Amino acid sequence: MTQSARYHHGDLHNTLLQEANTLLNEQGIEGLSLRKLAERAGVSRTAPYHHFRDKNALLCALAAQAFAQLDTIIEHQLEAAASKPDIQAFVVEYLRFATENPEQYELMFGRTLWKSGNPTDDLKAVAYRSFRRYAEGLQPLVKGRLPTGTDPLRVAQASWATIHGLCKLFIDGVYVNRDDMEAVSQQAVSLIMAALK
Repeated sequence: MTQSARYHHGDLHNTLLQEANTLLNEQGIEGLSLRKLAERAGVSRTAPYHHFRDKNALLCALAAQAFAQLDTIIEHQLEAAASKPDIQAFVVEYLRFATENPEQYELMFGRTLWKSGNPTDDLKAVAYRSFRRYAEGLQPLVKGRLPTGTDPLRVAQASWATIHGLCKLFIDGVYVNRDDMEAVSQQAVSLIMAALK
C-alpha cells in the first residue's frame, strides 16, 4: 500500500507516531523533527503538519501514547494486587516499562514538555488519569495500615516518586545491573509497606 493510500484511509497518523517513536529511540528528543519524520514516513514535508501543529504537539502525542501504555500496566498490575496485597509485581513491571522505553519515559516525565514545553490537554488528561488510577489502586493495599491522620494521596505520591527515582537511576546509568535494580525495588517496597504497618 502506498503512503498516499494509507493517508487516504486515515492510517498516516499512526504511521507517523510509529516512525516518530523509532526516530526518538535512535536520535533522542533533540534529533526528532517533523522534517525528519516526513522523510522517514515517505510523505511530503507538509503532511505531518496535518496531524501535529508543531514539534511540541508531536512530542505530546508520543508522551500521551506512552502514558496510555503505562496506564494499562497500572490497571492490570494493581487489579492483580487487589486479590493478593503485594505491589512488588507492579514495581517490577513499571521498571521494565521505563527501562525498555527510556526515551519515551524521559519524554513522559521530563522537563521538555512539563517545564519547558506546553503539555496538551490530551497529555495532561492521560498523565493525571494514570496517577489517579495508581492512587485508587493503592488504597486497598494500604487500607488499615496507615497511621491515623495519614493522607492516602501523599502515600501514593511518595511511593510513585520512589519508583520513579529507581527508574531514573537505571535510565541515567547510575545503576546498570537489572538484578541490582530489582533487588533495590524489592527493598523499596519492603520499606514502604513496613512504614504503613
